[in-house]
Amino acid sequence: MIKWVIIFAIIYLGILVTLALISRSKVKSVDDFMMGGFNIGYFLGFMTFAATLFSTFTLLGMPDFFRNHGVGAWMFLAVSDGVMIFMVLWFGYHLRKKAKEKKFRGMSGLLTDCYGSKWAGYVYFIGIFLFLVPYVSIQIRGISIFLDASFNHALPPWGWATLILFVMILYSETGGLKAIMYSDVFQGILLMTVVWIIAYTCVQNMNGVKQMFEEVRLVNEGLLSVPGPKGLFSIQFLLVSMIAIVLIPVTQPQISSRIVIMRNQSSMNRMAVAVGCFAMLVILPTVAIGMYGAVKYADHSTPDFLSQVLLFDQPGIIAAATMIGLIAAAISTSDSQIFAMSGELRSLLKGEEKKVLKTTKIGMVVFAVAALIFSLISSNQLALLARLSFTGTGLMAPMVLLAILSKKKIGMTMVWVSATAILVFIGSLLGALPSDIMGLRMDLLLFISLGMISFLMVVFDGGEKSDTV
Repeated sequence: MIKWVIIFAIIYLGILVTLALISRSKVKSVDDFMMGGFNIGYFLGFMTFAATLFSTFTLLGMPDFFRNHGVGAWMFLAVSDGVMIFMVLWFGYHLRKKAKEKKFRGMSGLLTDCYGSKWAGYVYFIGIFLFLVPYVSIQIRGISIFLDASFNHALPPWGWATLILFVMILYSETGGLKAIMYSDVFQGILLMTVVWIIAYTCVQNMNGVKQMFEEVRLVNEGLLSVPGPKGLFSIQFLLVSMIAIVLIPVTQPQISSRIVIMRNQSSMNRMAVAVGCFAMLVILPTVAIGMYGAVKYADHSTPDFLSQVLLFDQPGIIAAATMIGLIAAAISTSDSQIFAMSGELRSLLKGEEKKVLKTTKIGMVVFAVAALIFSLISSNQLALLARLSFTGTGLMAPMVLLAILSKKKIGMTMVWVSATAILVFIGSLLGALPSDIMGLRMDLLLFISLGMISFLMVVFDGGEKSDTV
């Protein structure tokens, strides 16, 4: 396996360097660097959207999630992703329309213009920082603990994480968004190929799908139904999860920016449908990998289970391809999100573009360091951490939707309500506030409350007008 890892690593690094240099040669303006020139075609848009959405946690987090909590994980992610595609189509149309009316530089800047106050942009920016940094960190943590277990502690997890982030920052700051998108194409194809090969191997080792589920039933029958053996998949959990995932295109800048920069509406529509198909195809094989782990490695730790099923139970060339694929996925998703946060910082800054771009690049390094620090203290429950990230950013959706859909300047009420909801959610996560009230989960209660408040604001014409700049 080591021989193949070296060969694939050299090829991968060569591809990254080539793509970064090609992308850099095409950068003629700041918009070219930050927004890909606002001219992204259907295929490149589809692959970068899919690679950004389905990442390291798909191959590392989802199999472990299925192994521990059962087939209800399919409803948690696959069904929710299917519904999300409809949100992409609907929201994408309105977002692109609003972006044409104003010079789109990022969602934070757009909200500042729509609400007529910088505080709207600040609340959004702080919100994505608080919840996207942990999401980036789970990509880094997932691959670092995997490499640590696979290479017998040759480097500590923080060493692997630092190395990956260094490559990511160097690549992103060289070629800009187009370079990230080109690497996304490579990562998406590799991820899809590897996950299906591993799933096929797992099914073959279990003597077929029917026998695999029969053995799962004998080991732990609770894995084959909801709410699962640990009772995780309650109705409230699944409902909140679906809401949080469906709202990803609205609240996460690495996704919303990709919607805006598509060449035209037709390209965006085709991209959304293709992403929906990709979602089903990339999540389905993780069921087989997780069920295989539930039978063979039920009592193993997460790193041991992943290293066994993804490396040691595979032929050497497949194990090597998996390792490079995971590294590519971690880099691809992490740099997309860190780059998006940097873009949001840029949208809040004023001044000469070259100076703003310099500050933006410094911000990129700061965000990467923050993700590195968080990756060292976070848990191994990658799928649950991803869900918390989706939920946290989802709390800002009513604020964003009001801005995008309203034809008038709207008051700041929704901004302050959203900021309060974020603080309450964080307080519930830290234990300072209850996690449920009268049997209703705090996150679900917050979504319901925000939805009702935004509805009332629409009925009463958006509340008070703001002239604060």
